[in-house]
Amino acid sequence: MRILLMLLMCAACMAAPAQQVRVEQRQRVLPWLEEPAYRPVLNATGDKLLFTDADASHLKLYDFTTGDVVTVSEEPGSGGDAFFEGDERVYYVTSRRDERNLVFRTGHCYDLKSKAGRVVLPPQHGAVHAVKAISGAGLKSDAGMYRAAATSRAAVYTQDCEVVVLTGRTERRFTPIAGSAGYLWPSLSPDGQRIAFVAAGQGIVIIDLNGKILAQLGNYEMPSWLNDDYVVAQHATDDGHQFTSSQIVLLKADGTWSTALTSPSSMTMQPTAANGRVVYTSIDGKLYRMDLNIE
Repeated sequence: MRILLMLLMCAACMAAPAQQVRVEQRQRVLPWLEEPAYRPVLNATGDKLLFTDADASHLKLYDFTTGDVVTVSEEPGSGGDAFFEGDERVYYVTSRRDERNLVFRTGHCYDLKSKAGRVVLPPQHGAVHAVKAISGAGLKSDAGMYRAAATSRAAVYTQDCEVVVLTGRTERRFTPIAGSAGYLWPSLSPDGQRIAFVAAGQGIVIIDLNGKILAQLGNYEMPSWLNDDYVVAQHATDDGHQFTSSQIVLLKADGTWSTALTSPSSMTMQPTAANGRVVYTSIDGKLYRMDLNIE
C-alpha cells in the first residue's frame, strides 16, 4: 500500500507542469519624479499607467510609448480608486467636506483621446462604487449610476458583502463567502468570464459570472489579472500599527501554484498587472515595472 501511494504521488507530480517565470525586464518607472507615487493602475494593454501622490489628490497618467505624463485631476480624492475602461476612458471620484463636515463625492470620466474630463455623477453624500468592465464600465452610487454604452459583456462591483454582476440591464447579486466583513477590489479577467475579489479576513476568491466559487487563492490583497490564467497580488504583514513586510506574488487563478516576485523585506505593494506587465510601488513611493514570461 505504501509503495502504491508513493507511485501515485510521483505520477501526480509528473503530471503537474512546472511553471517557469522569467522576468524579461525589471526597472524603475519615472525615476525623475520628485514626489512619491502610489496606487498605480495599468490599462488593459499595459502601455498606460495611472498613479497618484500620497494624499490621492493628484491623479496623473503616464504613457509608456511616448513618455508623456498628463495631469488628469488635482482635486482631493481623485487618485483613490481611479481605473481605466479599456483604452478610451478613465473613471475617478473626487471628494469634499461641507460646512457640516459631511463628505460629498463626485464621479468623473476622463477621455483619453480628447484629454478632457466631465462630471458623470453629481456631488452626493454616500459611497460611490467603481463598476469595472472590459467595456461598459462606470460608477454607481445610491442616487444613481453612470455606465458607458452597455455591451453583452459583464461589469462588476462590490457592495458590502455582495458581488454585483451587471449584464446589459440585468443585475445579479451574490454572496459567495459567508461571514466576511466585506468584499474589496473586484475585477474581471481579460476574457470577461471570471471575477477576482478579496473577502475581508479570507483572502482572494475567484468566481464565475453566476457566483460559483472556482478557487480561493489565499490571504493576499489587491488582486490584479496579469492574463486569463494568472493574478498578481500583494502579501503584507503588520504589527497592528505599521507594515512589517510586504511583497508582490504571482498566483495561478485556479489556486494550484504561486511564486514570489519580490522579497518580503522589499516593502513593495499595490501591484497592478495587464498583458504580461506588472507595475508596483515601494513603501516610500518609488514605482517599478517588470515584464513577465511564463512557460
